[in-house]
Amino acid sequence: MRYFFESKVDKSNGTGTIPIPFNVWEVCKQTDVIKADLVLDNKIIDCELYPQEKGIYEVHLPAEAAAEIEEGVAHKILLHINGSLIRMDQNSPYSFEKPIRKIDHIDIIKQPEDGLCGQTCIAMLAGVTIADVIKVMDCREWQATMGRLISALNYYGIDHSDIIIYPGQDEEVRLPKCAILMEKMGRFSHYLLTFDGKFYDPNLGVFDEYDMSKLKGYLEIKG
Repeated sequence: MRYFFESKVDKSNGTGTIPIPFNVWEVCKQTDVIKADLVLDNKIIDCELYPQEKGIYEVHLPAEAAAEIEEGVAHKILLHINGSLIRMDQNSPYSFEKPIRKIDHIDIIKQPEDGLCGQTCIAMLAGVTIADVIKVMDCREWQATMGRLISALNYYGIDHSDIIIYPGQDEEVRLPKCAILMEKMGRFSHYLLTFDGKFYDPNLGVFDEYDMSKLKGYLEIKG
């Protein structure tokens, strides 16, 4: 999976480090030091991700690559982490060519209890019950990471972008027709959907406007 964000390079420790503006544990099943590569200034750079605390990581660049990168200015970065998804699409009766349904509308589903917003979003996209999604994802309250959501999309044959977008703080965002949105809610992420200009929140229902200052990231749904 790939992750697009904006960040600055810090060379104060004698090498090059880049803070990652999202919790890696929420999107990647790996821990400890993680091998990755990124595109920065049109160059592909092999790198490593080092843990700081509780899923927060920073990129460590090779010295020769860091020497050529301007420090202290925002760079657009495309980060690629291999093997970052939990596989649950084996034995699936669906595929991107034969999805569970064509997403031409969304019917709102309210989560029955807190901590099931991710499963509820998948249920709305797939047109199935929350119980069905919990069985497929094999996770309950507060356990639905973006990595698990993407794997569930794959299981149901719901096509999606292979890039999660994390907009910059001052960046003007134009959302796609359909997407899973992430917003920060305490220690966890809250998930909701946008479709055709409306917003479908498992907590709040359907509304026409969204406070973009809450947006942490989004994944486009193509299905």
